Amino acid sequence: MDYSTTNSKPCIVVICGPTCIGKTSFAIKMAKSFNGEIISADSMQIYKHMDIGTAKPTSQELDQIHHHMIDIVNPDEHFDASMFSDTARKIIFRLAKQNIIPFVVGGTGLYIKALLYGIFKSNLHKPDVRMRLKNEAVLHNDPTLLYKRLCDSDPEAASKIHQNDTYRIIRALEIYEITGQPISKYHNEHRFAQTPFNVLKIGLNMSRKTLYEKIDARVDAMIDNGLVDEVEKLAVNYSQDLKSMKSIGYLHINKYLNNLCPWDKTVEIFKRDTRRYAKRQLTWFNADSDIIWRHPQSIENSRLIVKNFLDGKKARLID
Repeated sequence: MDYSTTNSKPCIVVICGPTCIGKTSFAIKMAKSFNGEIISADSMQIYKHMDIGTAKPTSQELDQIHHHMIDIVNPDEHFDASMFSDTARKIIFRLAKQNIIPFVVGGTGLYIKALLYGIFKSNLHKPDVRMRLKNEAVLHNDPTLLYKRLCDSDPEAASKIHQNDTYRIIRALEIYEITGQPISKYHNEHRFAQTPFNVLKIGLNMSRKTLYEKIDARVDAMIDNGLVDEVEKLAVNYSQDLKSMKSIGYLHINKYLNNLCPWDKTVEIFKRDTRRYAKRQLTWFNADSDIIWRHPQSIENSRLIVKNFLDGKKARLID
């Protein structure tokens, strides 16, 4: 049976959730059951040479199912949600013509939202405001100061932006200063009404305690597997000021290598920030009422949910 389209729209399955929840393993099982391929929706796995710290699929996992959107740009190349959407959509339509089900898998909520519904684009710009905010960030050399200002002016937007993501912080503050309205208001008014896909969204979750234990264990495993060496090699060719190099793990190890933080404290903060990131991801995905939440080990039930979706039936939840 041709599951790839319904009413001329390609069928896609989104598998999302927080970091370290087990999305890759789960998605491979699903994709193998339904003649699928995986499109990674991870804003860090797009970068070449950044393997350990981004928890990319292993070579064994890549051999099982074809993956897209991994290792596509260098760490110093610009890539954003709009570019992800444009590229991933082309892949989806190509796969649909081949009767292959795209499984969009990842924890970058903005990438997934942009892919499914398009991305909010505003013509509200004031170069002088943006330049002043950029100069403030450079002068203080502490993005958390601008982030705290954003928390006061637009807590909803701040909850979805990492405190080190200077670009998005400045953009949100720019909108607020120009209009007096938070950027989240404009996002909410942008209803994302048109989607070119038939979409099933499965979110993975488990008890917070278990998830945090898995995160701590993964950080230890990354270190054991050579994360420090990976960061040292990257530092030879890539500036520590790059957005990619300021991401969780790479930022922390770089601070250690530059004698800015002792080792034990580095590991502690690395784990803490990863746990906080997972919490932010869950906050983002919990706001989407279309997501069907499953445990990562709920394989058979999830297969039935996917089959019913592809058959055009209402997804049934069987525990």
